[in-house]
Amino acid sequence: MAFQKAVKGTILAGGGALATVLGLSHFAHYKRKQVNLAFVEAADCVSEPVNREPPSREAQILTLKNTSEFDVLVIGGGATGCGCALDAVTRGLKTALVERDDFSSGTSSRSTKLIHGGVRYLQKAIMKLDIEQYRMVKEALHERANLLEIAPHLSAPLPIMLPIYKWWQLPYYWIGIKLYDLVAGSNCLKSSYVLSKSRALEHFPMLQKDKLVGAIVYYDGQHNDARMNLAIALTAARYGAATANYMEVVSLLKKTDPQTGKKRVSGARCKDVLTGEEFDVRANCVINATGPFTDTVRKMDDKDTTAICQPSAGVHIVMPGYYSPESMGLLDPATSDGRVIFFLPWQKMTIAGTTDTPTDVTHHPIPSEEDINFILNEVRNYLSCDVEVRRGDVLAAWSGIRPLVTDPKSADTKSISRNHVVDISESGLITIAGGKWTTYRSMAEDTINAAVKAHNLKAGPSRTVGLFLQGGKDWSPTLYIRLVQDYGLESEVAQHLAATYGDKAFEVAKMASVTGKRWPIVGVRLVSEFPYIEAEVKYGIKEYACTAVDMISRRTRLAFLNVQAAEEALPRIVELMGRELNWDDSKKEEELETARKFLYYEMGYKSRSEQLTDRSEISLLPSDIDRYKKRFHKFDADQKGFITIVDVQRVLESINVQMDENTLHEILNEVDLNKNGQVELNEFLQLMSAIQKGRVSGSRLAILMKTAEENLDRRVPIPVDRSCGGL
Repeated sequence: MAFQKAVKGTILAGGGALATVLGLSHFAHYKRKQVNLAFVEAADCVSEPVNREPPSREAQILTLKNTSEFDVLVIGGGATGCGCALDAVTRGLKTALVERDDFSSGTSSRSTKLIHGGVRYLQKAIMKLDIEQYRMVKEALHERANLLEIAPHLSAPLPIMLPIYKWWQLPYYWIGIKLYDLVAGSNCLKSSYVLSKSRALEHFPMLQKDKLVGAIVYYDGQHNDARMNLAIALTAARYGAATANYMEVVSLLKKTDPQTGKKRVSGARCKDVLTGEEFDVRANCVINATGPFTDTVRKMDDKDTTAICQPSAGVHIVMPGYYSPESMGLLDPATSDGRVIFFLPWQKMTIAGTTDTPTDVTHHPIPSEEDINFILNEVRNYLSCDVEVRRGDVLAAWSGIRPLVTDPKSADTKSISRNHVVDISESGLITIAGGKWTTYRSMAEDTINAAVKAHNLKAGPSRTVGLFLQGGKDWSPTLYIRLVQDYGLESEVAQHLAATYGDKAFEVAKMASVTGKRWPIVGVRLVSEFPYIEAEVKYGIKEYACTAVDMISRRTRLAFLNVQAAEEALPRIVELMGRELNWDDSKKEEELETARKFLYYEMGYKSRSEQLTDRSEISLLPSDIDRYKKRFHKFDADQKGFITIVDVQRVLESINVQMDENTLHEILNEVDLNKNGQVELNEFLQLMSAIQKGRVSGSRLAILMKTAEENLDRRVPIPVDRSCGGL
């Protein structure tokens, strides 16, 4: 085994240069795929999955009902809970998992999308000689390498730039980053390096130039968090775990231990959220892996137990892709409140975050305008003044609750544990809390180890190191080419399918509808600017999607990328899901309403729409007001004081532009603040004022009216004396 690790370290350390020469962005995954020496021992111990495809949700519920007793029942379908289920079932334990909402519906889908060891934690470990933090970083770096290995389609190494604006910081940060590489050892993705000022601006041209000394670039991993969580759940289901989303634990079951006479947790009373049906699921061991809701389940066991969860809200925003280079992230190590902020390319967009503020536990965390503006102000600090950072460019925003915990067995109960905590109550309930996304697998391993010991379960050691997650085993960097050639998909769509479903992408392609065009032959998009296709909706139902929210937020990531695009796709998604799940009209309307509320409150649509309200102030120069009034009156030819669809159609026809009525309704509705079917002059001036302030961007009406005005001005008749005397 030591020889295998040494060989793996040589390959990982030496492959970076070759990857650079070849220009293969996914070479790091491809080379690991060729040589799995470090992981052979673990992977070979696991038999093949018992199911080629995950059983349906209905079949899983029948298993939950009809099994007399499971070895392990996991409560919680986030990364840690699904990791526990996968670890348990691959050890041969009879395993069940229930989740009250959807897999990854909580914190696990609302992360920074990084797979990282924690540069900041290493800095604290060194400065404070904190061995606990050092071990946490060491563990996370090992888990980072493993996660990149087992899900190559969903993850990739990402270079992250640390800009330096003071000369003394260069050696300070350089030593810290090099220590990060050193701690990673054989798991180092690629060595960090220093860039001069000119080279830094070449890689990140939108960076603030003034006083820039240079930059340091280091590597961490990035992934599609919700899809990664789902891959863990689907893999557990394929290996035989009975997994069910929308299955709420109403209460814990207990029985008296004949040897000690004490009450022991022996299962849970579960309720199918979709049907209301309740039934008991019995298990030798129950694991509480509910993240921010840790104390809710602990109090089901013992209502007098001391709370250990100290929730903290982290807000992220999504901006257009042009705010960052396509393959280079940025780290701001010194924000105004002392917290690190990342600025990262993701899914061809840009993510910025995160904040860190105390919060109450809720199923529906909402990003605040204060947090959004804090992130925007920090972004302005390190982007060039040539780049106008506009509030209107925030396409989506979300809040995730970090379940920070105190160790209930610690003498100092006030100190927050930076690592995960495994706690066993007097009645045998096992709680796993804290930790972070990157270490979900080791957290699961520790939890099942504790369960095996505490409940005398017959199981061997963990077998999940090197165990491929669904879609990863036969993935390759060129898989998308076969999708293009075999099915006639657009290259962008094929790349998206390969990066989302891995070797299962062919199953989605088989479901794709014929477009009726010369090219692409198949693959009708849900919205024009994103590569999601209608076939993914049908396939998403096979992946346990039960609601429209599941589809727009976790099976696809539309809600996290652009709330307006997600809302635009909703009617078609509901129609397709309704056809597959036999929804009646009232159910379809309910799904539409629920999904729109989700976008409005949880994905930042409310904050976005409030940038233009009927209470917005008009702060324009007199010359601007005159200019915009003239533009408005080109449409309001009758001087009514407002414009309607008829007015817009008339102007468009005069410049030979055609647009369907439904689209025009949508365009006017964005600006029609009092929703009376017309846009008044005051509403138009409010819009233009908001655009000037950067609170609103991409207004279709504003751009349409400006374009129409310019075209009308070009159509002024040419005098006869300027046309060579022609008639």
